[in-house]
Amino acid sequence: MKFFGLHWVDVTILLGYIVAVLLIGKALARGVKGEGDFFLGGRSLGRWLQFFLSFGNMTDPGQATTTSSSVYRQGAGGAWLALITLFLTPYYWFMNVWFRRVRLTTMADLFADRFGSRFLATLYAVTMLIIAVIGVIAAGNVTALKTLQPLMVKEEAVWTPAERQRVADYHEYAQLRQQRQAGALPADAATRYETLSDYYKRGELQPYVTYLQPVAFYLVSTGIVAVFIMLGGLKASAVVDAIQAMLVVVISIILIPFGLAEIGGPKALHDKLPDVMFNLFGGDIASEYTWYSIAALLLVQLIGIAGTQANMAISGSAKDEMAARIGAVTGGFSKRFVTIAWAYCGLIALALFGPNLSDPDQAWGLMTRELLPIGLIGIMITGILGGKVAVLGAQSVVLSGLVVKNLYEPLFPGRDERHYVVVARLAVPLLLAAGVLVGLFLNSVVVILKFAIVLLLVWGVPITVLFLWRGVTETAVRVQVFVTLLLIAVIPSVVSSIPGLARSETLTAMTRERVVTAEVSATAADVAAGRAKAAGDKVSVTRRIEPVSLYFEEGVVRVDPKDPSSPRTGKGLFRTEVYLLALLGFDVAGFSSAQLLTTRYLVDALIPVLLIFGVSLLTRPADPDRVARFYVRMKTPVAPTLEEDARRVAESYANPTRYDHLKLFPRSKWEFTRWDRTDTLGFLACCALVGVVLLVFKGVLMLGA
Repeated sequence: MKFFGLHWVDVTILLGYIVAVLLIGKALARGVKGEGDFFLGGRSLGRWLQFFLSFGNMTDPGQATTTSSSVYRQGAGGAWLALITLFLTPYYWFMNVWFRRVRLTTMADLFADRFGSRFLATLYAVTMLIIAVIGVIAAGNVTALKTLQPLMVKEEAVWTPAERQRVADYHEYAQLRQQRQAGALPADAATRYETLSDYYKRGELQPYVTYLQPVAFYLVSTGIVAVFIMLGGLKASAVVDAIQAMLVVVISIILIPFGLAEIGGPKALHDKLPDVMFNLFGGDIASEYTWYSIAALLLVQLIGIAGTQANMAISGSAKDEMAARIGAVTGGFSKRFVTIAWAYCGLIALALFGPNLSDPDQAWGLMTRELLPIGLIGIMITGILGGKVAVLGAQSVVLSGLVVKNLYEPLFPGRDERHYVVVARLAVPLLLAAGVLVGLFLNSVVVILKFAIVLLLVWGVPITVLFLWRGVTETAVRVQVFVTLLLIAVIPSVVSSIPGLARSETLTAMTRERVVTAEVSATAADVAAGRAKAAGDKVSVTRRIEPVSLYFEEGVVRVDPKDPSSPRTGKGLFRTEVYLLALLGFDVAGFSSAQLLTTRYLVDALIPVLLIFGVSLLTRPADPDRVARFYVRMKTPVAPTLEEDARRVAESYANPTRYDHLKLFPRSKWEFTRWDRTDTLGFLACCALVGVVLLVFKGVLMLGA
């Protein structure tokens, strides 16, 4: 018996998980008596709960979809979209201590405390709510939907004529694309290919027909998250994260043995795919991920990661500094290992389905449907949906804290804590509903992830700088935030929404098509086609690199795909950074995909950094007494109890220079401090583990070679 394409066994597993989650929320609801309990778990989470909370917040199973999709498109180098934070893990050893020592509730409180600026606190709350609704809630919805859609498919016998035609068009497009890569198409076939290509870019061609529709899925799954978090708050999210951590490990590796068995093992995987697909850094000439684009991505993450709105809540909920540190780095490294599994699944998907999936974001779901038996499909669905509950649960608590502490409470001060907790609980479903609305207008999970990464720069730059440099001013933060928002969020959204601009001949320009010839190791397909005598022999392969849009993230399509003469229009966000480079005279039409990506990340990283230092040097500094109190508190270690901690902070306020002897540059405005034994050993251990992860990843890619 099946329900909407799922076997009753899988449905039962899913329903059992949903009931368990709601019961956990109800059980922990009794412990939520005030704002500290709801937003920070009473600052009582030890190392294990910190690990699960950090791992759950970092390791959304939906990232399995984005990582496998990126690897399917780009080869193993595509994993860097998720794996790049590997190099930041040693940084977590210090960063999470900052957020614990600052002893605040929300990230917006940081600006009110450091500058005495209610305006900046409000600005942070408003902009970060918008950013999180797009980059976290909406992205989580879209990712889960695309993963689960291939699992709930209609039988061919009940397809409508229109659905049958869409599937037939998909297969025709895949065949024409393969022919075009090998050589020029005849005129009529080229016209047909262009028409089908437009439908492909719109996501309207599929190899199947699904029961799962966006509106119904978003409403039901979001409703579950809302009820769960309204009951139990952050501690409930941490407990569910503990369950979810085990599920994530299971669903991350379960596809690998079934996939390898289907294609004939690791050696067969290498036989079916070109060698470049196993390159750790970069792939073929069409790849976005080369050493320099990966370096640019690392720079963005390094200066932007501190802006993540959950940092304050997760680290602030830790019982002590060591719990914050251990939780962050162990959760981070655990995520890196499961990311390797996701990447390997992307390679398996390429071997199974070939390079012409209409929507690579659905590769994970397609593998689940094709490979897993009844029961394990239910576990996979539970893991994906549970990941959404875990991540959106923690994020909605953080965002409700911004709403209450930085928007509602300043307008309605003096109410008791129970009142504010009620408002926080009511804010959760409203925020999740906003994410549903945005999710209905987004399509590509990889594009959403790229956008979310650069959005972190808006506040990541000022937060990183104010922790490290005493000279940053309120005016500099204001200027930097507004200019960065304009550059990477407002202009990209506005240009694509105005038909006159989106259809401009200048803005719909494409890169130049190239024909490249390279010597590669022959695959089994090359042997079967007579191009080589044996797999592994060197053969010369010619490939046409299709033009890509210069200025629009999701490409350029016809306004009316049925009419080849209709105007072209840009789809997705506008790349302001590339356009600025074109205005300066650069030949951007000759850029590769990797160069386009590098341009975007370098410009987005350097402009806010230059602005915040430049404007700070030209504007009036903050009140020196307030600044001194902030930095002495940042250097005051967290005590074992809240009472002892309050006493230590009071002592520091009475003597703001008591820790100045620890400064690396004593008479400067830089706040770097000398490392102690814990700092040094922890950092070195983290660096060693980075090397271990890279070796494991390389070893996995070499299996069967």
